[in-house]
Amino acid sequence: MSKSGGELKIVEAITAADRGKFIDLIYTLYKSDPNWVPPLRGEALELITGIEKNPWFGHGYAKFWMAMQDGKIVGRISAQVDSLVLEHMGTGIGHWGMFESIDDQRVADLLLNTAETWLRGEGMTSAMGPFSISIWDEPGLLVDGFDRPPTVMMGHHLNYYAKLIEAHGYAGIKDLHTYELQIDKPFPDIVQRIVAASEKSGKIKTRMVDKSKFAEEAAIIMDILNDAWSANWGFVPLTPLEVAHVGVKLKPIVYNDMIRIAEIDGEPVGFLISLPDLNEFTADLGGKLFPFNWAKLLWRLRKPKVRRIRVPLMGVRKSLQGSRLASIMVFQMIEYIRRTAVENYGAKRGEIGWILEDNGPMRSIADVIEAEVTKTYRIFERSLV
Repeated sequence: MSKSGGELKIVEAITAADRGKFIDLIYTLYKSDPNWVPPLRGEALELITGIEKNPWFGHGYAKFWMAMQDGKIVGRISAQVDSLVLEHMGTGIGHWGMFESIDDQRVADLLLNTAETWLRGEGMTSAMGPFSISIWDEPGLLVDGFDRPPTVMMGHHLNYYAKLIEAHGYAGIKDLHTYELQIDKPFPDIVQRIVAASEKSGKIKTRMVDKSKFAEEAAIIMDILNDAWSANWGFVPLTPLEVAHVGVKLKPIVYNDMIRIAEIDGEPVGFLISLPDLNEFTADLGGKLFPFNWAKLLWRLRKPKVRRIRVPLMGVRKSLQGSRLASIMVFQMIEYIRRTAVENYGAKRGEIGWILEDNGPMRSIADVIEAEVTKTYRIFERSLV
């Protein structure tokens, strides 16, 4: 799509048909981007449909708009107010997200102004984004690393979006990094020595999860997560309904040997979740599972072989953070995952992210295992007063 001088108007996406058009825009905007992976349309629709499909709506509410020009959709945006964000991130913080636009400042300004006006009317004093739509979904705008496709559950954006957002008056307030490394060779000697020593002492034991006890294992992981991440910038706890919803979505695509729980004296104190890069299986599906692509995807998921794996989440209980035991635990978990990813899934590369720019301990671990930043996502904010 290119710039046009036609009249612009904003339309709220209210009906099911509107929501379908809202989602469909991305398939037009990105069709020429060789690194874009079309999301599954059904999952994208569920995200914005309401509480019957997305339990986020149990503590948040949102509006969705489309920018229209000459009868065509040329942009979209959401704005959302989340009671848990107001409680944990700060009073008066409203979010916006799902931002997409042709390369036209007028379109971007119309979309952002619409979201800001609504947030201001809801009593918000600052607008922060993009969050699409929760911080647990896709936080931040890709500002560096457009040259490679995203891994599973990672965002990808057009390279002019930051220009449009900054020109509207937004400033970046936080960067989130994605690290990548070669994993089909052993980690550096220091990591191997740490892992060997930890195995010899036997104090820390890292086990695989048991999918036959999926709900129980998920509860353990989420309990550690909510404790481990509670002091992190942007932390918003997952509710029990959200945990159950995530479990239902992830169960078909998680594997026992790719998720590890670390225990000390039998007490779970750390976890690491890794996923085969399922984008490698869905990139050629065009965002559609029906009528025949579902069978193709199920077949690919039976014994997946991938080039990359992603580690989206890792956590150690707050009482242990900063300790020697915590470092040993993390190295043990990531080494076990590295071995599994290579031996059982044929992976050659690993990705860790998102990692906050000021998360010193995680950045130090990334340095030790010789990982490099390959993508950066940015959160922007603008005052509404």
